[in-house]
Amino acid sequence: MKTLIVYNHPYEGSFCRAILDAVCEGLNNSGKEVDVIDLDKEEFDPVMRASDLKAFVQRKPIDPKVLEYKARLESADHLIFIFPIWWELMPALTKGFIDKVIFPGLAYDYKENGLGMVPLLKNLKKVTMITTMNTPSIAYQWIFGNAVKKALLTGTFWKMGYKNRKWISFNMVKQVSHQKREQWLNKLVQRFSK
Repeated sequence: MKTLIVYNHPYEGSFCRAILDAVCEGLNNSGKEVDVIDLDKEEFDPVMRASDLKAFVQRKPIDPKVLEYKARLESADHLIFIFPIWWELMPALTKGFIDKVIFPGLAYDYKENGLGMVPLLKNLKKVTMITTMNTPSIAYQWIFGNAVKKALLTGTFWKMGYKNRKWISFNMVKQVSHQKREQWLNKLVQRFSK
């Protein structure tokens, strides 16, 4: 059993980094193999260029990083995204990962009648999104419409046919106490240790 984590935060001292460490600790406790794609450290290019779009149409990725990530995705049974929500959406590197790596012929294909999609990552059983934000959850849901959930879990993975999807959201991160953050991290370790 292998878990692939796609991590996106440029600051080593961020709460997202602490979340990554807690999730990895829990997964290691459970005996899972963990693979981390650190989009910032790996200097992933999120821009969909004309050559990438041509490759998208031909269903043949050309970016060497995309080809590397393809192999890592194919061996994972659980995909976890960890990133902050900035201006109600995911950072550019996460969005670029979706644009360039969640690719036809790689992660999904279209049904013969063109109405719907078929998942191609046969090992993948679960997708989890773990986010941080400073917006209260009620405001994010009712004012901003759960934009990142709609874009990533519903508009991407549900549409492709991946049924087991979960979102863990940590809200008001800057406003809560250090003790509260520690509680959150301990719960993550426990959750992923199971």
